[in-house]
Amino acid sequence: MKYAIAFAAMLASTSASAAVISSSVGGVPVGANVYESFDAIGPGGTTASGITVSFSGTDAGTASLPNVSGKYAAPFVSGGNGTPFGNAQADGKDVTQYLTTGIGRVTLELGDNHQYFGILWGSVDAYNTLAFYAGDMLLFTYSGSDVAAVANGDQGAAGTYYVNINSDTAFNKVVASSSGYSFEFDNVALAYKPITDVPEPGALALFGLGAIGLAAARRRKA
Repeated sequence: MKYAIAFAAMLASTSASAAVISSSVGGVPVGANVYESFDAIGPGGTTASGITVSFSGTDAGTASLPNVSGKYAAPFVSGGNGTPFGNAQADGKDVTQYLTTGIGRVTLELGDNHQYFGILWGSVDAYNTLAFYAGDMLLFTYSGSDVAAVANGDQGAAGTYYVNINSDTAFNKVVASSSGYSFEFDNVALAYKPITDVPEPGALALFGLGAIGLAAARRRKA
């Protein structure tokens, strides 16, 4: 019985997910090995790093203008945090292409499993949300209020944060959404970590029977 309880506890621990978030103005990616600038999105919405981008809702899409009044404003690059993404501009509004949710969503199909996600999140609002998925299963979400103590859509340099999220559960899809104008972001960083498969109950039982049989055979030889 104690083995069944232990196995059930192991399954329970794999079904729960937790993540640690940190954010700062002028922050940088931590421990990433994939850097995506979204400057070039090819046919089918796929980037050079293998992320597939799709848009839904009102005014969701790419943007390359500093701002459109009442709709979106470019995130700020500061502290040289655009450099890993090929953007070595001086501190100021992002002059490269970035993404905006409008009143809708931007879906990032990552094409692989990851446990680290970094994002340059501009003019953070309380109604901006990041949702993390493994396939179609929602793992966890963060809102703008989790990023900034005062998430009031500040369009200046102090309103853009580089956000680092580390998860104990692998995800392969991230959805940025906003219920009001707008959620602007750029410079997503990822770190790949392979998933260790949990044995199926039947396989674990067969392994246990095999181990018992092997131990019995050894006792007979002794």
